[in-house]
Amino acid sequence: MFFSRIKKYFSFPPQAYWLLGTISILYFYSCLPYPLFEQPSSVVLLDKNKQLLGAKIAKDGQWRFPHNKKVPEKFKQAIIAFEDQNFEKHWGVDITGVIRAFYLNIKHQKVVSGGSTIDMQVIRLARKGQGRTFFEKAIEIIWATRLNTKYNKDKILAFYSSNAPFGGNVVGLDAASWKYFGRDAHELSWAEQATLAVLPNSPSLIHLGKNRNLLKKKRDKLLHRLYKNQVIDSLTLETSILESLPHKPLPLPSFAPHLLEKVKAEHKNNTVFHSTIDLQKQLLVGQIVDRHYRHLRENHINNAAALVIDVNTNDIVAYVGNTACFNENDGCNVDIITSPRSTGSIIKPLLYCALLSDGKILPKTLIPDIPTYYGSYAPKNYNKDYDGAVSARKALALSLNVPAVRMLDDYGQVKFHNLLHKLGTTTIKKNANHYGLSLILGGAETSLWDLGSFYTGMARSLKNFPKYNSQYEIDAYRPLNFKYQLKARQPLLSKNGIFRAGAIWNTFEAMQEVIRPYGEGEWQRFSSAQQIAWKTGTSYGFRDAWAVGCTPNYVVAVWVGNADGEGRPNLVGVKAAAPILFDIFDVMGAGGAWFPQPYDDMHQVKICNKSGHKASSLCQEYSSEWICKAGLPTKLCPYHKLIHLDLSGKYQVHGQCASPSEMVHQPFFILPPTQAWYYQKKHPSYQVLPPYREDCLTQISSKSTSKTLELIYPKPNSKIYVPVNLDGTSSSTVFEASHNQSETTIHWHLDNVFIGSTKRIHEMAFNPKAGKHTLTLVDEYGAKIQQNFEVIKNSIQSKK
Repeated sequence: MFFSRIKKYFSFPPQAYWLLGTISILYFYSCLPYPLFEQPSSVVLLDKNKQLLGAKIAKDGQWRFPHNKKVPEKFKQAIIAFEDQNFEKHWGVDITGVIRAFYLNIKHQKVVSGGSTIDMQVIRLARKGQGRTFFEKAIEIIWATRLNTKYNKDKILAFYSSNAPFGGNVVGLDAASWKYFGRDAHELSWAEQATLAVLPNSPSLIHLGKNRNLLKKKRDKLLHRLYKNQVIDSLTLETSILESLPHKPLPLPSFAPHLLEKVKAEHKNNTVFHSTIDLQKQLLVGQIVDRHYRHLRENHINNAAALVIDVNTNDIVAYVGNTACFNENDGCNVDIITSPRSTGSIIKPLLYCALLSDGKILPKTLIPDIPTYYGSYAPKNYNKDYDGAVSARKALALSLNVPAVRMLDDYGQVKFHNLLHKLGTTTIKKNANHYGLSLILGGAETSLWDLGSFYTGMARSLKNFPKYNSQYEIDAYRPLNFKYQLKARQPLLSKNGIFRAGAIWNTFEAMQEVIRPYGEGEWQRFSSAQQIAWKTGTSYGFRDAWAVGCTPNYVVAVWVGNADGEGRPNLVGVKAAAPILFDIFDVMGAGGAWFPQPYDDMHQVKICNKSGHKASSLCQEYSSEWICKAGLPTKLCPYHKLIHLDLSGKYQVHGQCASPSEMVHQPFFILPPTQAWYYQKKHPSYQVLPPYREDCLTQISSKSTSKTLELIYPKPNSKIYVPVNLDGTSSSTVFEASHNQSETTIHWHLDNVFIGSTKRIHEMAFNPKAGKHTLTLVDEYGAKIQQNFEVIKNSIQSKK
């Protein structure tokens, strides 16, 4: 009677059963959300060997590492033995476990066992915040069964280990292993894995700081079960029980905090970033930077950074973005490696290499080093002195500013600006006219990232040159890489290389001659270990100190200064940054063989020892040197000229005052007057031209003699701003001239009025009125030059 009534009330047509079945099947197959877990996770940074460099806490304040598909075998055995011994046999629900839980709950008249399998716990974790009701348990059973039809057991266990709570704000096995034991989960012992296996069961009750006896009791019970199941042997059991529990959560490693921030900014959350960083090299470089920082901060220099790049792979192996934080107000949180800073002289080798690549100069071509004016812009050398003329190679080694500006003017501002963009600069964003000629002296900005990229590209190009046909260049100037790639990348080839290999070789040779930061003895000791091509730079106002160095294996770039831009005395590249550079190279290991010389792009020629040009027949001293083939069309030495002397050799003569039989022909190295005037101060052996014999003076053309006389200041059509003194009077202006025969007397005339004569030192101070003037100089031989200029009074500026 009862069943008949039931049948009467629940009697449905067949279509309803089909519909109910279809809905049930659809629900079963679509019940699992995708993704199963959708919560924020930490950003995790690993080195190339998957060692932890650092991590950032998730947005919800949990230490939750991203999902890890691999579960350590020890943890797998421990968690199955503790939570679900039939895990690998059932399909999500353990019937015997449910019956046992039902029996225990009835016996104790309260819920003491849920009978949940690991699969069901995964569902509970995914449906976080749900109550423990019979309805919820039914959902867990259905979803757990569906989970087993969709994923295999290894994947289900990975879901559990990545999302189970481990006490406090620690979620997941990976985060727990680092927070509690300071190691990767795969490196933990049986005792440590057992400790972690029992934590998710009651993370709120069992805490490392309290209830330690209960935690140890549960751990040891699990270890005995593993022994009983023949998972571990008796010796492992005994030693594991003797292991102590961790005392408190540990801070996570923070070996590359600034790179971690960069990864977080570029990849947001839910990221395990496998980088190219070498942990051991990272630690060594960090220690070097911090050691030097302790001395630098005595001068209130608060920040330093270093970048190390593997030339062979273009990979970053060490990234120290700043010094350790002692005071956050010191700017230690700023990532200096990517921050734009004034270049100083650090990009001068790029210009030198570009000129060599274009065949505009040879390595030792003489460059004028004299007072130079480009309108109102007047570059000065660091030492406020001039050499008159200096080889391009020496100008680079001594980091002379005036020759660098002259070389940039010769190469072209726009062309060099474009070259920097070809190299991949990210900081020079305005047009060439904005920077002007100061571009080569710190008028623009660069970063350690770009700087390292520039020089790594040059090193890679030179190192790989012999492997390819000379008309190709390896694609060396691609962006730096800090993401680890399991498969080695093949070098790309491109026509139209940026720099010629021969030019890079000559540039690196010049960079080895840069004045070292240590005493001679210390440097000689270091140089026996490896060769380094290197350069320093110092920005205006002593705000930025740079150093960059190359070997065939590594490029190291260093910056020292204050993140807020405050300048400090003695904050110069050679004193502040270069010592860090050399210490880093010292720990990078022996450099091995130097770069292979690119003979296919070079040619051996005779070079004049004095001018640096290809030697002419008049050059008496020359040497055979290797130059880039681009320099072969350059002209022969223009400074050696054949001079006609009388038989005594004391006076110059010419065909109108002496017969050929009365002449002696002798080559002379002759610089333009201004260059000669400064040059002979540094080179006492410089031989000035003898004067003309008295009877030969009348036949000399003013055109030929004017070449011996030159006005240093003012330049043609200059505007001279004369400042006003405190007493209201105008300051005097110093005019300067040079003569290739210093003992010659020069007579000065302003607007055709004689104002005085000079001998040996040709300087004249006077105070012309406001307006346009003509300055005329005549030497005792009749040589004459004129220069127009304009005086503007009442300006607060001094002469330019």
